[in-house]
Amino acid sequence: MHRYDPWAAPGSAPLSPPAGVPGPPHAGPAEGEPAPPLRRRLRLLTGALVLALVSGGVGGVVGIQLERAGGPVQVRLPQVAEGERTTDPGTIAGIAETALPGVVTLYVRGGGSAGTGTGFVLDDRGHILTNAHVVGPAGGSGRIQVTFNSGDTVDAVLVGADSGYDLAVVRVDGVSGLSPLPLGDSDGVRVGDAVVAIGSPFDLDGTVTAGIISAVNRPITAGGDGDGTDVSYVNALQTDAAINPGNSGGPLVDTGGRVIGINSAIRTPELGIGPDGEARGGSVGLGFAIPVNQAHRVAEELINTGRATHPVIGVMVDMGFDGVGARVASRSEDPAVVPGGPGDLAGLEEGDVITAVDGERVRSGDELIVRVRSHRPGDVLELTVEREDGELVIPVTLGAADG
Repeated sequence: MHRYDPWAAPGSAPLSPPAGVPGPPHAGPAEGEPAPPLRRRLRLLTGALVLALVSGGVGGVVGIQLERAGGPVQVRLPQVAEGERTTDPGTIAGIAETALPGVVTLYVRGGGSAGTGTGFVLDDRGHILTNAHVVGPAGGSGRIQVTFNSGDTVDAVLVGADSGYDLAVVRVDGVSGLSPLPLGDSDGVRVGDAVVAIGSPFDLDGTVTAGIISAVNRPITAGGDGDGTDVSYVNALQTDAAINPGNSGGPLVDTGGRVIGINSAIRTPELGIGPDGEARGGSVGLGFAIPVNQAHRVAEELINTGRATHPVIGVMVDMGFDGVGARVASRSEDPAVVPGGPGDLAGLEEGDVITAVDGERVRSGDELIVRVRSHRPGDVLELTVEREDGELVIPVTLGAADG
């Protein structure tokens, strides 16, 4: 009698266990019952697996095709519906919305050079304030174009410029719907006040950045072609709002939307000066603005007379003095104290070292000029003076000189 051997190779003859050895577990069916072939079982199992895999693949392909064809399977991503938006005047968005229509981009060409800068509208007559170094390339015969926030571009004429204050006024004619920016009070600015700078850095017009006032009364000098005749002396507002080349001449605005400064200079790594007179490199959080109170006076004079006056004390300063303070020079030919000038009338003498103005320290000749330039002709300053016979406080009434 033959028995089923599940370990046997297919097609081999069935084996019977030797006498006295029990058969393997789960031996075949009982005697007399036919045994199902192994090959048939394997064939059925393989067919079932193939059917399952093919069915799954077909289902996936059909699903992908339905989704791509816009069939029943569609994905909907959730999104918050935008409600009605109101702009708070005290926010950066509110300030920008109000100020941007009054900010312009200037394109200047002449004398083989060109430059881009920023300005802002002063009044309905078309006067626009900017930096003197922005309009410098135009010279006397170049071209100045002004592009408004609306995108409209018109030609402008130079009304007047003063390199000592780095301020200039241009005018556009025949333009309606101008949006003058209100001028604030820079004397009321405090360290930590929030500010917004608007301009065209790297020709990206309408750029808005925000920061704070980092310092006030920061004496800086900028510009100059070697002879020192066009050096700007500014008792500046320092800000960490991002200011870059192209921001020059743009407004520094307080949270009330009032202009408190004119962005004019930045401190950058030692990368040199570009052909447009701007420092190379970008913002490192050290920007400087001309206080608007000073700019207000200069702009009015430029509009009314075409030139600005400079307050003076009537002395020659020794710019080579390496001590602390500003020393009145000693001249063998021309007098260092102008006869009949403000300093002479107040009692200043050659060799005097001025160490403070109105109680604020002065560490160099540049700082003395900056402190004086921040005032108006006719103002009275108290100068702290070191002389061989001791320290003196001398009041001086500032005179005026054409810029």
